Amino acid sequence: MSIVIEQPVEARLVAAAPRMPSIPATLHYDRRDPFAVRMTFPAPATLEGVEVCWTFSRELLAAGLKNAEGHGDVRVRPYGYDRTVLEFHAPEGTAVVHVRSGEVRRFLEATSELVPVGLEHLQLDLDHDLAELMRDAC
Repeated sequence: MSIVIEQPVEARLVAAAPRMPSIPATLHYDRRDPFAVRMTFPAPATLEGVEVCWTFSRELLAAGLKNAEGHGDVRVRPYGYDRTVLEFHAPEGTAVVHVRSGEVRRFLEATSELVPVGLEHLQLDLDHDLAELMRDAC
C-alpha cells in the first residue's frame, strides 16, 4: 500500500479582475507526517516563478469544508454550494483560491483510508525521531 496520496485539483485564483483563471494545484498527504497535508502550486502559477508549497493540518482542511476555520497563515471556509476557499497569507501578500469541495472531500476520504482520523499517532515513530534528534545534538 502506498504511503503517499497526491491528487491534482483545479484551483481558481481570486484576483482583482473579474476573471478567475484556473491554475493547477496538487494536494499531498504522506502517512509519515499524518497530521499534515500540503498544497503545491507549480512555478508558472506563482508570482515568484518557483513552485510554492503550503503545509497545514488535515483537520483544518476537513473543518473548513463546513465552517470558516483558521487564524494564521492558512484559512479555509466553505463558499456556496460546492466550493471551498483557501486563503494563504504571506508577507508578500495573500492568495485566495477556490477549489471544488467534492475534490477536497475525495482527497480527505483517501487520506482517511490510509490513516483513519484519530489514529494518526500510530503512524509516528517517536523513538526513532528522538534518536535522530539526539544523534544530531552530539
